[in-house]
Amino acid sequence: MPDRKEKLVLKYLCKTCSGKKTSLISPHDIAKNICKKMVLSVSEIDEIMASLSLQNYIDFVVSDSKNGYFYCVKLKKKGQTYLADSKRQKKAMLMLVVRSMFLATVSFVFGLILKAIFKS
Repeated sequence: MPDRKEKLVLKYLCKTCSGKKTSLISPHDIAKNICKKMVLSVSEIDEIMASLSLQNYIDFVVSDSKNGYFYCVKLKKKGQTYLADSKRQKKAMLMLVVRSMFLATVSFVFGLILKAIFKS
């Protein structure tokens, strides 16, 4: 499971690369997009990209040019379904919390009823 920095980068890659076979993305584009939430250096982005590749989310190749280097990124199947999977996971967690609160309330009410019955 990706950590917080990896999740931010992966979300950006999913939005940028969705529906495309491959995309050219510079590390500066990634850093600029994520700077609202977290500051990342280019070396951190390199590490994150390698980690996401090892976790089977993306395939990428580094391409050099006059203006620096770019990542040639292709989402793997796991990367293509990441956004939908994370939404599903959040929904499941919310349902778990709601169900737990409901059961706690029912248990409390049931306890009050039993207390009232056996008190008499």
